[in-house]
Amino acid sequence: MKIRELSRLTNVSSRAIRHYEEKGLLTADRLDNNYREFSETAVERVQSIQLYLKLGFTTDEIRSLFQCDAAAPDDYEYCEEMQEIYEEKLRKVNSQIDSMLQLKRLLERQIALTVASKKQELRISI
Repeated sequence: MKIRELSRLTNVSSRAIRHYEEKGLLTADRLDNNYREFSETAVERVQSIQLYLKLGFTTDEIRSLFQCDAAAPDDYEYCEEMQEIYEEKLRKVNSQIDSMLQLKRLLERQIALTVASKKQELRISI
């Protein structure tokens, strides 16, 4: 299938598909007219890329995941690299959550202080 068809089937821009190819996440054959020709499996591949991007993985991390997955295409086996990538991503996400919770507490404290200050001003002016 041509890039336009792949784009339509996956709801991903042709530009993004070219980017995935450039990053080594997706392959296409070249026709005589230099057009890209993608296999039917490209639809699933693009959907997988989109999922991993939504999970916060970089294209380099996704490439590593795909390389690990390609090691046993017919029989999924434990892949130590894949496990490490997932665990590292989870550590980063947990760290970001901790940072955001700390920021949330600080903002809540500032809001409480502001409200208390306004109440104090009202008491003084009455």
